[in-house]
Amino acid sequence: MKVKDIMTKEVITVKPSMDLHKLAKLLIKKNISGAPVVDADGKFLGVVLEEGLIFQDKKVQIPAFITLSMGFFTLGMPKFKEEMRKIAATTVKDIMEKDVVKVSSQATVEDVATIMVDKKSYYCPVVEGGSVVGIITKKDIVRAIVNGDIW
Repeated sequence: MKVKDIMTKEVITVKPSMDLHKLAKLLIKKNISGAPVVDADGKFLGVVLEEGLIFQDKKVQIPAFITLSMGFFTLGMPKFKEEMRKIAATTVKDIMEKDVVKVSSQATVEDVATIMVDKKSYYCPVVEGGSVVGIITKKDIVRAIVNGDIW
């Protein structure tokens, strides 16, 4: 079975400039866990997930400092900077994930399930020619199992 057979084809996309409060309302209203982010021409830029919104309420880990005879060394500074950027976010652009797993509509469901588990990435945009043509999530695969399409 191919991704095109079970993917969600009616994809709700968002723009990078969208306000996070509007994003939260959209995710709740449409009962979705995320959305592909596209530019004005519909070109895929990344994804925004519920986790990005939740991040704003996360406790911040302050970097640890190690004192050396010649000064000090900071542990965790890159992670700290990234966390602070997300906590201060106001638009989709600020919290979207750019380095995401994308799949082809011709990929097998077995291959995508393997990728999801191995990479712990359960929301995969289906991209063809730079444009989003669908979404496949763990829920789509479970639905296919329940319907008897898989197994």
